[in-house]
Amino acid sequence: MRATGVTARAHPLWLAYILHRLSGLGLALFLPLHFWVLALAMTDPARLDGFLRLTEASAIKLAEFGLVFLLAVHMFGGLRLMALEWLPWTASQKTLAASAAAVSFLIATLFLLKAV
Repeated sequence: MRATGVTARAHPLWLAYILHRLSGLGLALFLPLHFWVLALAMTDPARLDGFLRLTEASAIKLAEFGLVFLLAVHMFGGLRLMALEWLPWTASQKTLAASAAAVSFLIATLFLLKAV
């Protein structure tokens, strides 16, 4: 289906929808690992210390950047969904969705710069 010469899947808000779904999936996949590490604090503190030493690696810092980005994207995606449900539709929502992605990237970048 075409709307003003643009396919529905090329529409920025469809891309925002996909990004929101993928970020939710990424966060859901991360949670079991997070809970496992938290459990190490109570069951095996020495192993937790070893795991925490790994977090100083550059690759882990980059992964943390990705995690914070996913969290910010998912939060702003949820806010976008609430706006779609509660506010009247306007053409500027495309700009707001792009702005939310940019702010998400900024938040994740600031986290990465502080971590490095």
